[in-house]
Formats: sequence, structure tokens, C-alpha cells
Amino acid sequence: MTVLTSHLSLQFNNNPKPAAGPGELLVRLHAAALNHRDHFQRQHLYPAISFEHPLFADGCGVVEAAGPKTSSSFLIGKRVILTPSRGWDSAPEGPEGAFFTIGAHTGTDCGTAQDYVVVPETEVELAPEYLTTAEAAALPLVGLTAWRAFVTKSGNALPGRNILVTGIGGGVALAALQFAVAVGCNVYVTSGSPAKLERAKEMGAKGGVSYRDADWNKKLAAMLPRDRPYLDAVIDGAGGDLMARVTKLLKLGGIVSMYGMTVSPKMDWLMSAVMRNIELRGSTMGSRKEFKDMVAFVREHQIRPVVSRVVKGLDNMSEIEGLYEDIREGRQFGKLVIEIVSDEKRGAKL
Repeated sequence: MTVLTSHLSLQFNNNPKPAAGPGELLVRLHAAALNHRDHFQRQHLYPAISFEHPLFADGCGVVEAAGPKTSSSFLIGKRVILTPSRGWDSAPEGPEGAFFTIGAHTGTDCGTAQDYVVVPETEVELAPEYLTTAEAAALPLVGLTAWRAFVTKSGNALPGRNILVTGIGGGVALAALQFAVAVGCNVYVTSGSPAKLERAKEMGAKGGVSYRDADWNKKLAAMLPRDRPYLDAVIDGAGGDLMARVTKLLKLGGIVSMYGMTVSPKMDWLMSAVMRNIELRGSTMGSRKEFKDMVAFVREHQIRPVVSRVVKGLDNMSEIEGLYEDIREGRQFGKLVIEIVSDEKRGAKL
């Protein structure tokens, strides 16, 4: 069995094929996807990193076998996506216990950079039938993160609300855009790339501004509808000088839902935001319930995760390194995917 791990460089290993135990499923993985988390892990910027365990939290595959005492034998032969995290069942405020993301983590040997993986039967969802396998593999982590940040935390997943999604082009931002458009929100985006802004508008964004412009917040203000000339919520993964830019744009009691701080681990909070009763809400991935709800919403609205690039083979070290380079340089628009099982071998489209 092929397993991809990492330290300073990627490592290719051959391990015995696992077997499903009680309450478990054996899944042959067909595709895996990268996240910014995988880039940060190789810089030792994540807690509890294990370079002995397979990389990656996102994956889609076909259930090959069910262990004893399972109730999910009906999934054999079906295409599923794996939950990207463990330890959070349904509590809306946060995890009930120890919570972690799979892939290169000391708490589990589960990761999607391998041919086969054994998972609890409770930790998979049927992949939406209309998605390609690359699209399905691109959904779990960013979909769950965007769902919690937008639906659970912003409180503004309602038709007609004005939502700003920053850093469009990243997987979470794109998923938030897609969810908000599907709900009927007016979505505005930021990016440093004019091409990414145009692509976001093609996906339904009402407008976009370049964060490289010194007056981008003023340009955004001019785009807002006359009958609702303010933002209801901001979905942000960057931090930086965000509050200096958006405080006057947000309505009284507006929400900033923040799922990351890629610009800096610190951000200024302004007294003017306090006076306007603006709330800052931290948001991580989400619960098992939120994951189930997110997948159901994606299926209902026929949403297709955006895939930026696909490379073939877990042993394709140079091209996989190229995916990491895409993340470092911010070149991607959507998710970066590794095809593990080719079209010819599995007799279906990827």
C-alpha cells in the first residue's frame, strides 16, 4: 500500500494493506486534496504534527469492505467522502472533547495520502452523485470551515444580506461564496488578483475589489445597494488591518466571522467597532452534524467545489511539490487535488 508522509521533504512508503475492524470501513481512496494546513505543517506551524502518519485531511474513495459489527455494509461499492476531523459531534458552541484534524497528526494514523484507509463507519458521507471524484475530494475541509463561518457563526445566511468574503481564490473563501450565493445573499469579494475577482463575479459575486488598493474599502462602499448600503457580515481568513477597513462598512451589530489569520497572528480591535456593537466571532472547522448538513446543502443546490489543478499519482513527487508551490505563491483558484486512482483503472470519470 502506498503512503505519502513528509518532513522537510516528501517521503514515499509502502505499508501493508489495512483491514477493517469492528464498526469500521475499508476505503480505497481515489483522490486527495491539499489545504493551507498541509503547507503550514511542513513549516512546523501546526500543533501535534506527526511526520510518521499519512498527510492530508481531504479525500474521496470507494468503500471496499466493512468490518464485523457494522451497520453500513450497504456502503460497499459506494463512493464516499471522509470527515476531515474527529472529536466534535454536534455542540454548536465548540467541540465536546479533544478535537483534531486528520492527516499527519499524532492523534490518529488516518490521512488521505494513501491508497487505502480504515475509518469508523460514522466518519463518512456519501459523495454527491453529480460531482467528479476530484470535486468530491475538494469539498470536506473547506466546505465544513466555510459552512460554520458563514451559516453557523455569521447569523446572516439569509436572502438579501450583504456579505464580504475576503481572499477569494482560496478554497474556504470560494466555498463561502458559493454557499452565500445559493442562499441568495449579495456577495462581495477581495483579492490581489484582477483575474480572480473576475472569476468570482462569474460565480455570482456582485462585485470585487483589490486589497492592494489603498482605498479598497471606499470602492467597496460604492458598490453596495442603495437600499442596504452596508455589510451585514464579513467572512475573513486573513486578519491584518481588516477592522480598520470594514468597521464603518458594517451595520450596527454586524458580524466578523474569522476562520484564520494568514496575514498575521494578531489583529487590532478598534474602539469604533465596540461603539458600533460589532462582534468578532472565531470559527474553526465544525462538528459532525455541521458536516452532514453541509454535504446535504451542497447536494440540494448542486454546488461544485472549485478545483484549481489535478496531478496524478501519490508517487509523483515533483508535481505534488508543485501543488505546495502553488499554495506558497497563492496561484491557485480553488483546491489542489491528487488523483490516486486513474480513470482507466476505476472505469469512471474523475
